[in-house]
Amino acid sequence: MKLHLSTTDAGRRGGFTLMEIVVAMGIFVLVISGILAAHLVGLRMYQTNETKLAATEWARRIFGKITDEVRTCDAVQIWNVTGSNFSSLLPGETQQGNGLMIYPTTDTNHFIVYYVNTADQTFRRATEAAGSAVILADAVTNTLVFTAKSLNGGSFQVLSNSQNNEVIHVKLEFYRPERFQQDADYYKLETSVTRRALQ
Repeated sequence: MKLHLSTTDAGRRGGFTLMEIVVAMGIFVLVISGILAAHLVGLRMYQTNETKLAATEWARRIFGKITDEVRTCDAVQIWNVTGSNFSSLLPGETQQGNGLMIYPTTDTNHFIVYYVNTADQTFRRATEAAGSAVILADAVTNTLVFTAKSLNGGSFQVLSNSQNNEVIHVKLEFYRPERFQQDADYYKLETSVTRRALQ
């Protein structure tokens, strides 16, 4: 006995039921949602790490430049900077301030100064040339960035007078506010350096 199927019966057997399509679409949506969630988490981790790597690279370059300039200079002094007023510390004053004056040569008319502008919380570098100030960092939260210390009995002590063999300690603290898909963060960078050619 032969069984003959009509074209309508054959068409029904080759398709999917509504329930099968709904289940397949549900699984597809779950898989795509998982892929998108993993991708977004990966992007967020990348942005966080990129910010930290950029801060590390910045610190390496800027602190390296300060270190090189102090090591090779003729003289260095800690100053206080308020707006456009630069004032050196008096004898007997604690050697801490928001500015570092570097004299590359014996000519005191030629200098480099690093300082914190307290008006806008920026860390800047300038030379004796007018309008030479360059912003190196923003959102600086500490004002006493530079400290002169000496090694005394195995520990560093803050000096009350400038000395020829002083160690310049640099400490920068700054805050990165929350940005789009980036958490707020706080950074603290420190280094110490002394001149190579002590007289």
